[in-house]
Amino acid sequence: MKISLVIPAFNEAGNIGRLVEESFATVPGDILGEIIVVDDFSTDETGDEIKEIAKKNKKLRYIRHLSNAGQSAALRTGVLAARFDVIAQMDGDGQNDPADIAKLFERLGEPGGDGVALVGGIRTSRKATGSKRWASRAANAIRDWVLRDDCPDTGCGVKVYWRDGFVLLPFFTSIHRYLPALFQTYGYKTDYVAVNDRPRLAGVSKYNNLNRALIGLYDLFGVSWLRRRTRMPETSEE
Repeated sequence: MKISLVIPAFNEAGNIGRLVEESFATVPGDILGEIIVVDDFSTDETGDEIKEIAKKNKKLRYIRHLSNAGQSAALRTGVLAARFDVIAQMDGDGQNDPADIAKLFERLGEPGGDGVALVGGIRTSRKATGSKRWASRAANAIRDWVLRDDCPDTGCGVKVYWRDGFVLLPFFTSIHRYLPALFQTYGYKTDYVAVNDRPRLAGVSKYNNLNRALIGLYDLFGVSWLRRRTRMPETSEE
């Protein structure tokens, strides 16, 4: 199996180039098929950093949105463009550690089989500010109470999963926060692995607690409805 590593990025100059170089250095070459950076219409030097690295490494692909569409849309653009059957995703701010990808990959089943289709990271030592840590804990508790997906850290940006599973999911603009629940809804197995969490070294977060809470509640009701109304019957071919 080979990995397409998809990294959505918006105004991550100072982070994204360092993260891509680190990914090439730490993700084993025998499993890394390509890195796709999807630039969500950045207005800084994000694109320049990536294009400079792409001159030296043909495994790096740069895709730019012509308007700002959000993190989930950038993720979907990268997954649809991917050339390999396994997707690894990371946030573009450098807080996810690419060295963790191989650990998640080891727990993943063969695409199309009956093994685990998504492996998510669990941040065991958060480096975010106190208010964001508490907000994340509250959001995870509420989400788990509503969705019953047994995912301890759905907001962790590093995940590895089957590409074919992702493209079957209904798309909406916060889907990246609900991938474990949606994979389960469509009959796939999920698992979780403890991962590293690092401080942001440059730039600023694109989210705050208030907008996350408001959008999160809205989406939570929608995902809950999908889980209750989706049926995935077992089949046999004769």
